[in-house]
Amino acid sequence: MSSRELIAESAYKKIYREGDKVIKVFAEGFPKSEVLNEALNTARVEEVGLNVGKILEVSVVEGKWAITKEYIQGQTLAERIKEEPDKAEQYIDRMVDLHIQINSHSCPLLNRMKEKMTRQIQELDVIDEGIRYELMTRLDGMPRHLKLCHGDFEPSNIIVQGDQMYVIDWVHATQGNASADVARTYLLLCLDNPLLADMYMDKFCQKTDTQKRYVQQWLPIVAAAQLTKKRPQEKELLMKWVDVCEYQ
Repeated sequence: MSSRELIAESAYKKIYREGDKVIKVFAEGFPKSEVLNEALNTARVEEVGLNVGKILEVSVVEGKWAITKEYIQGQTLAERIKEEPDKAEQYIDRMVDLHIQINSHSCPLLNRMKEKMTRQIQELDVIDEGIRYELMTRLDGMPRHLKLCHGDFEPSNIIVQGDQMYVIDWVHATQGNASADVARTYLLLCLDNPLLADMYMDKFCQKTDTQKRYVQQWLPIVAAAQLTKKRPQEKELLMKWVDVCEYQ
């Protein structure tokens, strides 16, 4: 890999740039099904016509599964906001517009959000049975929509290239309720900047004529689903949201 530049890494993957391509190499033993699911999700979203890093190849690199995609030149929206805090509201406004654009599409072959969340809540081992029952009851009562949802829509997954914005990392994409997708974005923003999170929700609700309380009703459900990722830095905040039952 001498001609490749390491540009990011985590416990589960390393991401290299090679010319106009990006190669995501997964850790040894990483589940094949998850690699193929990520590639398939991205390919299905490509067909919708959104700006995404197109899948070029799924392969094995030195005994490890890898996904090769187009390299998208630019900065993440998270980097832009950090460098230009005075323009944060403008960037959040564009991010909301992009989210609304994504949710306006359908992608019928993706997994259904409600089914995925049901599995996640049932598997969660850090909540008691009473809370699990409340969450499952609330989830069951929520409207069944089939809109394209990213599942991890946050500034670090948006690349700004001139006037264009590209959305990456579609591994958690589903078809479901747009307000649930917005609730997840709200929680992710809260982990870093609660003021931006509130701004985001306010703008989304204003632009889509959605009652804020309706989005907030999703927060305990989405927080429980997010807990299954077992990120220690998120646990304290997410547990607080899981315990919230009603909003005034």
